[in-house]
Amino acid sequence: MASILTFNAPPEYYKLWESSIEDPEGFWGEMAEKSISDIYWFKKWDRVFERRLPGFKWFVGGKTNTGYNCVDYKLPRYKDKAAYIQEVPELGISRTITYGELFDAVKRHTAALRNLGVEKGDRVLFYIPNSLEAVTMLQACARIGVISTCVFAGFSPGALANRIELTKPKAIFTQDFTLRRGRKVQLKEAVDEAIKLCSQEVAEAVKFIIINPIEGREISLTSNRDISLAEFEKGGKGGNKGYAVLEANEPLLIMCTSGTTAKPKPVVHVHGGFEIWTYWTAKWIYGIKPEDVIFNTSDIGWIVGQSYLVFAPLLAGCSVILYEGAPNFPQPDMWWEIIEKHKATMLWTAPTGARALRGLGVEQAEKHDLSSLERIVVAGEVLNPEVWSWLYNEVFKGKVPVFDHMWQTEVPGSMFGYSYGVKMPEVRPGSAGFPLPGILPEIVDEREGKPCSVNEKGILLLKEPVPGMTQTLWEDPEWYRKEYWDAQPITTGRYFTGDSAYMDEDGYIWFCGRSDEVMKIAAHRIGPAEVESALVSHPAVNEAAVCGVPDELRGQVAAAFVVLKPGVRPSDGLKKEIMEHVRKVMGPIVVFQGIEFVNLLPKTRSGKIMRRVMRKLWAGEELEDLSTIETEASVDEIKEAVSKLIVSKQPQL
Repeated sequence: MASILTFNAPPEYYKLWESSIEDPEGFWGEMAEKSISDIYWFKKWDRVFERRLPGFKWFVGGKTNTGYNCVDYKLPRYKDKAAYIQEVPELGISRTITYGELFDAVKRHTAALRNLGVEKGDRVLFYIPNSLEAVTMLQACARIGVISTCVFAGFSPGALANRIELTKPKAIFTQDFTLRRGRKVQLKEAVDEAIKLCSQEVAEAVKFIIINPIEGREISLTSNRDISLAEFEKGGKGGNKGYAVLEANEPLLIMCTSGTTAKPKPVVHVHGGFEIWTYWTAKWIYGIKPEDVIFNTSDIGWIVGQSYLVFAPLLAGCSVILYEGAPNFPQPDMWWEIIEKHKATMLWTAPTGARALRGLGVEQAEKHDLSSLERIVVAGEVLNPEVWSWLYNEVFKGKVPVFDHMWQTEVPGSMFGYSYGVKMPEVRPGSAGFPLPGILPEIVDEREGKPCSVNEKGILLLKEPVPGMTQTLWEDPEWYRKEYWDAQPITTGRYFTGDSAYMDEDGYIWFCGRSDEVMKIAAHRIGPAEVESALVSHPAVNEAAVCGVPDELRGQVAAAFVVLKPGVRPSDGLKKEIMEHVRKVMGPIVVFQGIEFVNLLPKTRSGKIMRRVMRKLWAGEELEDLSTIETEASVDEIKEAVSKLIVSKQPQL
């Protein structure tokens, strides 16, 4: 690929992208100036960009504050407008907080944090589901320079302990319990257990555990550091409610990666770059505007929740729905009901959520008036073309845009996407679209690091940093350097995404999976995501996961694990039919060790398929940390399926 790409995007969008590459400092300085009505700077930056790789900074010397810009700065315009809408169907909770009410609550939390002795630079860890209390506390932390770190409130005590050790919080904010499909989940007990698993030094550094009781229920305090949310708020009386003026490169949050690899990485995001990147990428890709009511099905424990539940919607003056629960419990049309109830204008979900909706059937959507929806955006993994078609054609009859986009925990807003907010290009199902302004990709051959040609798969690198990109891993800049800027000798000096991808003749990018997951079948490089999409395109298949396994003749062949649609009966004949279908879709280059039907796939709690689990089970290796897995029973299912495939020995097709 040339140093300046050409791609077949709408001219308006391509010119925007081109200007960001030709003069990045001028471009991002202009973007920061243009967003001044939503993102305030107490002091303008001295330099837009400063680079000493692996270190770099954006808006150097500028003074800002993400919490201030979400809350204080929006008050004059949006005081009586809904900021957050909380929906927890299992607990019967439905509440709204306006920008004005949020401002008052954030100030109370600000004073209470300070009176506890939680100060700028300290960490507060959140182990709590989506709730008004959680986002209020997050905004309060941001407003005074306290660094928040959210852990999905479904992780085991062991996984939580790992993240406590990594971030060393002074305080933890949790809830007494929650319900998941009718089952009571004890969150405070999990926190207590996690602290017992930590080193003495780290455990003793946790001075306070603030507990939010469900619907004001009485709670039992089990240690001297426990404090109820009500007592916490009372303790703020007479305290300093003011905001902090922060340099643009001071930390806003730490987000530990989800665990598709064995060890989570504590990614640091800073105020200036985070707010500019999440705001503008949302403008260009989502067309975000103050009139929007955003239904994002993610959780604050993931970067998607931080970017597009907590912060960016409020930077743009939107209303956002905080939903806790499954799409089909306590009734099968929960998500569609929420959309109708609040007249949501944008649905943001993951491919696993889209596949879940498809599995429930179009009739669930047809029960509801969904006319408020203007666009549906999906990210997390590749959106299978068959699932895209179901949403676009069957549910919305071709009237509502449905499109994929791609980003990472390390870059907290779209890196590749469809420019809905500028001018919508043709959607190619299965592709994540075009690079965002500032994103200069290079796809290189994994053997020699040479640039790949059109349609040739390779390792995706970024040549330059962008404003939202993480600048370090918490307290470990050397780990950061090795992980991202010196990952391999052939990638040194460029940002290593860890993804395998290719670009087609029009510049659309197609992701194939993680770079270490690409299969090599008789010298053909085949991404597992490609085969999974082909499997899902069979009318009997709801979900699929694929990994490469060793084969003496071909090097590797594909092992496939398939979840059938409800009502479909498994059989050997159906396995053969599905394999033949994939070979018709992709050609004879796909050779299967076999297909096994399962009820569950091993996925992280954010919905990403954990292919390393399948590979390690096949190889008989230790699974290492499984604390981030959604359902441990899925491992047993895959283990049994693997044993059946190993017995078969010979590839079937």
